[in-house]
Amino acid sequence: MAVATATTEPLNKPLRKKRLPAGRPREWYVSHNRRLKAMRLTIALLDAGVYQPSSAHNARIRAEAGRLAIHRPSDTTCRMVRTLIRYGR
Repeated sequence: MAVATATTEPLNKPLRKKRLPAGRPREWYVSHNRRLKAMRLTIALLDAGVYQPSSAHNARIRAEAGRLAIHRPSDTTCRMVRTLIRYGR
């Protein structure tokens, strides 16, 4: 007879963060962090059932960011999220 056991460890452990390379222009770091935020928001929206860019309005993206405790995304980041949803198929 098989017995199920409950574990308290999370299934998806967060990845260990690496330091960003030094010596790049400031704009590189800004765009890098914007891409990371857009990817996190895109994954969360896809998990929530948003598969069409037309249904991912700025308000919905920002509400998802609030739910994930991420700072409010800019219009540029919201546009990037819709682009990732569009071309991610």
